[in-house]
Amino acid sequence: MVLKVFFPSCCSSAESGILIGHWISEQNSAVILAVVHFPFIPVQVKQYLSEVQRVTKVSVSVLGSWSNSKQEKEENLSEFLEDLGTIFSHEPWIQISKEGGSKFWSCSTLQKHSNNPKEEEIILVYYDQRKVMLSHLHPPLDTATSTDHKADDASKLSAVFDTVAKSKILFMTDRYDDGPIKLTHWQSDGVEASIIVELMKQASVPACMLLTFLLSLISGICRSRVLKFWPLSFLWSKLSTCEQLGHRLQHLQVISSNKKAQTQTQLMRKANIFVSLLIDVALGILLMSWLYRKNRIGHLADTLIPMADHVAEELQDLLQWLMGAPAGLKMNRALDQVLGRFFLYHIHLWISYIHLMSPFIEMILWYVGLSACLGLTVALCILSDIIALLTFHIYCFYVYGARLYCLKIYGLSSLWRLFRGKKWNVLRQRVDSCSYDLDQLFIGTLLFTILLFLLPTTALYYLVFTLLRLLVVIVQGLIHLLVDLIDSLPLYSIILRLCRSYRLAAGVKFRVLEQQVGKPLRLLMQINPLSYGSVVQTYRLPTYSCYPKDSWTSLCKKLFLGELIYPWKHKGEKQD
Repeated sequence: MVLKVFFPSCCSSAESGILIGHWISEQNSAVILAVVHFPFIPVQVKQYLSEVQRVTKVSVSVLGSWSNSKQEKEENLSEFLEDLGTIFSHEPWIQISKEGGSKFWSCSTLQKHSNNPKEEEIILVYYDQRKVMLSHLHPPLDTATSTDHKADDASKLSAVFDTVAKSKILFMTDRYDDGPIKLTHWQSDGVEASIIVELMKQASVPACMLLTFLLSLISGICRSRVLKFWPLSFLWSKLSTCEQLGHRLQHLQVISSNKKAQTQTQLMRKANIFVSLLIDVALGILLMSWLYRKNRIGHLADTLIPMADHVAEELQDLLQWLMGAPAGLKMNRALDQVLGRFFLYHIHLWISYIHLMSPFIEMILWYVGLSACLGLTVALCILSDIIALLTFHIYCFYVYGARLYCLKIYGLSSLWRLFRGKKWNVLRQRVDSCSYDLDQLFIGTLLFTILLFLLPTTALYYLVFTLLRLLVVIVQGLIHLLVDLIDSLPLYSIILRLCRSYRLAAGVKFRVLEQQVGKPLRLLMQINPLSYGSVVQTYRLPTYSCYPKDSWTSLCKKLFLGELIYPWKHKGEKQD
């Protein structure tokens, strides 16, 4: 039977003493956590281990003895180390010794209370105690394709990682303590600490309390009945800026919550949200400083009105082209003139509205620029809303053309069923047979002919304004994709993977150090970090937007039937 001994590499030069750790009977493995040096009193060691076991809920005991060859020659402790097995009764009793002048170690087991002692093959596995304690072992992401053997190996490794992580209080005692027990572990030279970190922890408590109070006040105002009235509720549901502000408000509530993270996933989520907010606000402040430098707001306001006029002139030229003979096509002149003048009148209203607002454009942009201090995502959402407002006339043209085209398409399909003696059953949602008289067939034929000959003119206007609408939707979709990327990207996890890759462990690999007949096999356990794709997939933050579920086939079907095409919709929002 194979006995696996996980030995911390930081204890390889420790003085002689006893090995304390955790015995995993299911795996026939011993996880060594520290070395207790001489002199010590066995009763005090047992009391200390019982206190550690009470706090950590990990069965920590004395597993064996550790002998450093130099110490053994000076003090001749070999017999005493063997006799410790009677004081600290553990089966098997592990004896590890470091031979002087040789790179090989000797490792053996004693089973005094066993009637039939068996020779066990021993594998000595070295591990970095600090990295194993600070790392988090992730299960395989694709559980469907992972085999039972891989899942069993992951559970065995998880037991080792959990043992080291839960024994954190054991590592709070170093060799500078005045206590009766002297330990060697990864923090033997002094407990790691930072005065700046401790001061920040103390200062964050009142700051979080104040932030929690302000956020509760703001959330109470948002949930009040004032925002449920029609104009405010409509704006809050339609403007992407309001959605982003509500999303960031939820993030601030998560960060300022006084509840301690119970799992590693919750802790990483809080850290990712905090770093995402920090970088978002930093980028927003950089954008705001760039806008207010060298009067760029004034230059932007001066170019905005001529740009809107130029777009309106181009639309007027496009409508004049459609009212003639576009691409040599012969349109229905009466309907062509009615639609062209109708859309030209809307453009005239739009130009009048833009020139009426022109004295206030610079002031509006100045106050809008200040909102960049709330984050780059808020500024991008405001840009998306501004584009939606500036292209509102294009949206109106698209809706008019789509509704008119859709009416004709459904009218033609209904009249086509009339010719075949069919009708649409609304109650059963199916096509049933039906008999029509001569007057109904005559009127149906007349209406079908009229709609069929007017369809090319309507379809041309619908096609042109649909292309313009799709252009606006693509621009808004790219902006929303950028906002979703900033909101959902786990920046803290990516930085952690870049700087301290061992913190995000996907598994381990073993490297053979030494192998000789009659000596234990020595392996070095190294941590395999998660790939960057797995990091993003595991710790990706949820966003308020949801992508359209329509496939390309259904999208083309909607375009052909004249149904309205919307950009990215928000959760809980209905489509017409």
